[in-house]
Amino acid sequence: MMAVVTSSCNVDDVITTSLPPEIILDSETGIYTVKTGREIVIAPSYKNAEGADYLWTMEGEVLGTSPSLRFMNDVTGEYFINLEVTAEGGTAKDEIRVDVIDLEIPTVTIAGSRQQTVATGTTITFSAAVKSTSLETGIVWKVNGTQSGTDNEFTFKASAPGKYTITVTATNDDGTHTDKIELDVLDPDDMPFNWEFAKYTYHTVAGRKLLIAPTSVSDDQSIEYLWKTVGNEGDSSTTSRFVFVAENPGEYRINASATAYKGDNKVMLNHEFVVTVYEENKFFRSVAVTSKSDWNKVYEYTPAPGQFINELKTGGFDNTQTTPEAAIAYAEKRMSEKDSKGNPYPNWVSLGGFGGYIIVGFDHSIENKGDYDFGILGNSFNGSSEPGIVWVMQDENGNGLPDDTWYELAGSETGKDETIQDYSVTYYRPSGPNMPVQWSDNKGNRGEIDYLKQFHRQEYYYPLWIKEDSYTLTGTCLKATNYDASGNGSYWVNPHYDWGYADNWSPIDRLTNEENANADANANYFKISNAIDFECKPVDLKFIDFVKVQVGVNTKSGWLGEVSTEVFGFFDYNMKK
Repeated sequence: MMAVVTSSCNVDDVITTSLPPEIILDSETGIYTVKTGREIVIAPSYKNAEGADYLWTMEGEVLGTSPSLRFMNDVTGEYFINLEVTAEGGTAKDEIRVDVIDLEIPTVTIAGSRQQTVATGTTITFSAAVKSTSLETGIVWKVNGTQSGTDNEFTFKASAPGKYTITVTATNDDGTHTDKIELDVLDPDDMPFNWEFAKYTYHTVAGRKLLIAPTSVSDDQSIEYLWKTVGNEGDSSTTSRFVFVAENPGEYRINASATAYKGDNKVMLNHEFVVTVYEENKFFRSVAVTSKSDWNKVYEYTPAPGQFINELKTGGFDNTQTTPEAAIAYAEKRMSEKDSKGNPYPNWVSLGGFGGYIIVGFDHSIENKGDYDFGILGNSFNGSSEPGIVWVMQDENGNGLPDDTWYELAGSETGKDETIQDYSVTYYRPSGPNMPVQWSDNKGNRGEIDYLKQFHRQEYYYPLWIKEDSYTLTGTCLKATNYDASGNGSYWVNPHYDWGYADNWSPIDRLTNEENANADANANYFKISNAIDFECKPVDLKFIDFVKVQVGVNTKSGWLGEVSTEVFGFFDYNMKK
């Protein structure tokens, strides 16, 4: 608001009045914007200001005494500056605002491990994600300092042994950012020989098949494998993994070897496995007077990256979830919430993109009674199903931990050609904040978990408690059926699957016809008798102790983001019938 004070004088008995000065800002709103560390020149024009004095102040401090002002600040925020112009005709005042905003320096991330070893002849396609800014941004790929590409994807062929540094640099008017990957290219005969396992001790029940599979194995068809069960030389295999079954309880030892020929050298890796076999029902825990029907403990919460992960508002995080233990406590708190009257009113826990999971246990064993045995709460409604694959585990070794064998519960999509078993997705930590999360799968595909700045502005969708720069989630993947019903991207539909999945608007296993337009918690029900093994064959489990839900699709629905299973809780339906 401009204020004016005028003056007049008496010349030879004639009253003359000088016109007051006027300030005419070169911003219609009186608001100026400048980036941190950059200078802005505020240069109003003036009327009736011949011989005027100028005074620029901010919070009582004089900033300048010239008609224009040069202003710069390194701290973001709103700055209010007063301008006072005094001339013969009076004084004019005005207030302006300067908004100091952050530089829009681009951030670029290459999807992939920071250190990689490949054989000569290998062709690798690298993909770069660039943080979106309002400025035009270009990228440049370099191999050992030599420019090699300017697209978001870059293909490198390892034609000769050596060490290679692959860099990508994003540049705009505000600055640059670089990410890099180190490649060690070796002759095939010098490649490391990998045949590693997550664990070397296992537990199972008499008569059940147990799969012992490596977590990493060299892609070399010439490797010779040999497995033998000690004391039963007829129980053997010549593949990279082994299926073990014993009809009697006891401890069994398995010797395994892998032999590769590297040029004139013979390389052999040996592993020993111990499998303890227990009797069925040995560790069954009956329902007691003090038993409750609901879950009693979260054992693990490992979501995939997603729009609700680390989110401070609707997601309920508070930035203290920086360890797996804190993440578990978060999930337990959410699913244990109560309403104003103290009644149970659980809140949802998001599992992120494909493969994200949560594991819970009960204070008793849930019996297989041949019908629906337990329920899982989701928030599905008509047109919004985000299916979670359900896995169950029996405490086969009786130690109270979910460290035995997971069995998938069959659903309506089990056995279909488009359903993928053992599907793996690796997620890569972004190199900076406010960026999408890149992923690659074991089918050669790549993609992103989109950063939805219009809805969820936490800096990272990558879980804060995962310290590694990448992590891999493996499970069963269903064919995605979501579609854009509007044709212009404004209305997406996530159709239901017939039965067998959590957070799914099933016409069969919801056991109700009630609508759920408000996306409240509602249950899907599950039968332990639908358990299958790694060969998709039925498994007769008399009871279970642990349940895992894992996101079962790898897809996204436009502006809605990734399709992500949500869970509110788990309960023993046998106790509620």
